[in-house]
Amino acid sequence: MDFLIRPAEPTDYEPLGEITAHAYLNDGLLAFGGEDDWYFQELKNVAKRADTAEVLVAAADDRILGGVTYVPSGGPLAELAGPAEAEIRMLAVSHEARGRGVGQALVQACIDRAAATGHDLVLCTQPTMHTAHRLYERLGFTRDPQRDWRPVPGDDFTLLTYKLTLSTSRR
Repeated sequence: MDFLIRPAEPTDYEPLGEITAHAYLNDGLLAFGGEDDWYFQELKNVAKRADTAEVLVAAADDRILGGVTYVPSGGPLAELAGPAEAEIRMLAVSHEARGRGVGQALVQACIDRAAATGHDLVLCTQPTMHTAHRLYERLGFTRDPQRDWRPVPGDDFTLLTYKLTLSTSRR
């Protein structure tokens, strides 16, 4: 499948929001279930995250296949990135495009951006996202369990942290 990774344009926001929110919903990744989950609405709001981060899309012809949010070092959308770290958030690929290298190309685009700035790259993922874990590990990410965290204090739900060391001073 031929596709291009490029920065999202305003006309991409609505289709990417639908892909992202429904990927999380259909994969059972929303803590409180359906379309009323607050995070479902957050995933749909691509324009909001494009204001403070770089949103990338995979596009084939006039179709959006998936996207990812790249949060540069110090970006306000970062959930766990520290100094000199960039972060990957909200990676999603449409059901029809899965297994065709779209997710890997989106993550690689984030790796390239982080490497160009000399920053390490971090991300968090849910424990059940085994396919994503394999992708991250194939691309050189390693688990960073001491940085696992709970987005809802007092809840048992834990997000797993992965890190890719790109800065030469810490290798």
